[in-house]
Amino acid sequence: MSSTKIRRRTALASGAAALLASPAVLAQAFPSKPVTLVIPFPAGGPSDVFGRLLARGMSERLGQPVVVDSKSGAGGVIGIDFVAKAAPDGHVIGLTSPSAVVLNPQLMAKMPYDAQKDLAPLTLVTRVQEVLGVHPDAGIGSIRDLIAKARANPGKLTYGSAGTGGITHLAGELLAREAGINIVHVPYRGAAPATVDLLGGRVDFAILDITVLLSHFRSGKIKPVMITSASRAALLPDVPNAVESGLAAVNSDNWYGLVTAAGVPEAARARLTAAAVETLKTKEIVEAYAAQGGVVDPGTPEAFGALIAAERTKWGAIIRAANIKLDQ
Repeated sequence: MSSTKIRRRTALASGAAALLASPAVLAQAFPSKPVTLVIPFPAGGPSDVFGRLLARGMSERLGQPVVVDSKSGAGGVIGIDFVAKAAPDGHVIGLTSPSAVVLNPQLMAKMPYDAQKDLAPLTLVTRVQEVLGVHPDAGIGSIRDLIAKARANPGKLTYGSAGTGGITHLAGELLAREAGINIVHVPYRGAAPATVDLLGGRVDFAILDITVLLSHFRSGKIKPVMITSASRAALLPDVPNAVESGLAAVNSDNWYGLVTAAGVPEAARARLTAAAVETLKTKEIVEAYAAQGGVVDPGTPEAFGALIAAERTKWGAIIRAANIKLDQ
């Protein structure tokens, strides 16, 4: 065979390979098998509901099943570690909260992954607003009452949280800093026992996800004082938000977003993001999430990455100022 023919065949082969490797072709070929959505929290909770609804909608748009896999433990670290170390082909994604990518990396001396280098953001999924609730016998009718009582009794008011180093703990530390008050943190193993002690008057107040306390607000057993967010909550429309309460910086929205392993091809990440965003914009998802206290808020990978960076800076300052650490 002449050298000219060899060169021609080589050029044709190279051109075909380039075409097959083009973003458009890769996007069409992906996914080539079922996608695993790792939910790093126990089954049955809000994150599980959010994830399963999202998985169903993404399956329809990707043309492959999106299978939910619960891998709970260590505040989401175990599940997100699995995502970070998965093959970088886009067939494993994770539903993360701040704990696994913002908080624990600053609270734990050793992490099994580098949240900034080993993970790629896809999209924010939903924000879950929190509310400050007080026991009716605490003598607190508003956030101003709480601040005044705390200033008159430094180190006396107590607040419960779902655990040391979590959003519900750091929200209290943020409130203390912004309001200039000295309050005592009482950590619990989850929101349920914190709620029990709030109902029993063993702690004065708590800042927890709205849906955790909603039934107790409606029964009058706990009084809502402030939504710790920039906007009011649809489930509690008469309760003022942090901005209206003069504490704009006290924003402790919990949130969930999709991540995958760093190194996943851009075309695959774009297809996953598009499928998630399209799903989240449907009326069915918006209404189902709202019933769980979730405010759907999808966007670009860049926007989600910027949120993670901003949260890392904000909560990092609180963690360092309060010298909060988690035992290994």
